[in-house]
Amino acid sequence: MEPLIFHIDVNSAYLSWTSTENVRTGTGPDLRLLPAIIGGDQKNRHGVVLAKSIPAKAFGIVTGEPVATAFKKCPTLQMAAPDHHLYHAYSQRLMTLLESFCPYLEQLSIDECFLDMGRRGYRREHAQALAEEIRAEGRKLGFTVNVGISSRKVLAKMASDFQKPDKTHTLFPEEIKEKMWPLPVGELYMAGHSSVTTLHMLGILTIGDLARSDRSLIESHLKSHGTLLWEYANGIDDRPVITEEPEAKGIGNSTTLAHDVTSRAEAKSTLLVLCRSVSGRLKKAGQLAGTVTVEIKYSSFQSVSHQTSLLSPSNGEKALYEAACMLFDQLWDEEPIRLLGVRGTRLVREGEPVQMNLFDLDYNSYKKDEKHKKLDAALESIQKRYGKNAVITANRIKKEN
Repeated sequence: MEPLIFHIDVNSAYLSWTSTENVRTGTGPDLRLLPAIIGGDQKNRHGVVLAKSIPAKAFGIVTGEPVATAFKKCPTLQMAAPDHHLYHAYSQRLMTLLESFCPYLEQLSIDECFLDMGRRGYRREHAQALAEEIRAEGRKLGFTVNVGISSRKVLAKMASDFQKPDKTHTLFPEEIKEKMWPLPVGELYMAGHSSVTTLHMLGILTIGDLARSDRSLIESHLKSHGTLLWEYANGIDDRPVITEEPEAKGIGNSTTLAHDVTSRAEAKSTLLVLCRSVSGRLKKAGQLAGTVTVEIKYSSFQSVSHQTSLLSPSNGEKALYEAACMLFDQLWDEEPIRLLGVRGTRLVREGEPVQMNLFDLDYNSYKKDEKHKKLDAALESIQKRYGKNAVITANRIKKEN
């Protein structure tokens, strides 16, 4: 059966949810109808634009720009401070609603998720009616959503970003030449400013230009991230909708950085600290992780994540770190990083028999994994006896000198 994947995205979530609460409680205006933003310090006009209304967009205001710049574009702009507790509550209501349509849900962020409708038995001919029902239920909660529909995750996400608000769009593989290829290459999912600048230098202006380009040329300039962009431009994406089991959602850690990080070495140093923390928590819980996920949130507030399966489940710091670094190299678009996160999922208890893929298993990898386990055990023993800072990494020594 052909996969049927929905991508649900709340239209201007923070602004919509603040407006919905204002209307519900009678404490403020419906900001969606005015030139308005959700941003930082209203009194001093500091911070950045987190969300904007459609009337604000008409003034050229963009998400991520300084609040002061937004007010220069529109002196009569209305602004409200973010209320993350409120947003979490509205997000929970939305996800509960969507799970009533389909339990196979993968939440990407506070305001968006994928639904694997094909796994529920629905087919393409059911899609439009289902999407309309979802949008109607969203309106009952006081806000609107866009629904993107495809057989592939990246295409469903691209489709949900087409015309807004409160719309349903399809983008099946046979539709990409007509609907996606004419778009500017900067609108491709995961194409950040740095990548787009490089692509423009190569004469690649549209998604279609990228799709028709020589893959090896793109890889030579953008490495593994270029491969990912080339595949997405061609609608290639075999990632399944990942539905986590409720009893074992995983163990992870993330950190908002003190300043926006632009150095690969500094980012990987942070990843090492995060992997050390996750490793310690996994060991304390007596769990091994079968999958590692890395999340990056850029200074523009765009979040991206990727995951990979380990050769065999592990709670070792080195195994987690190697996987995290590989994922980071695939993901990072050289944009300034505001947040990094590492998470271990598909947990199994230590000592439980683990089913291994014979095609993935080779003797050298097995020896390496056993070596990692012994090294981790030795490091843990030293740190327990002499303290966590008894063993430090070489790159940290260089930094301190």
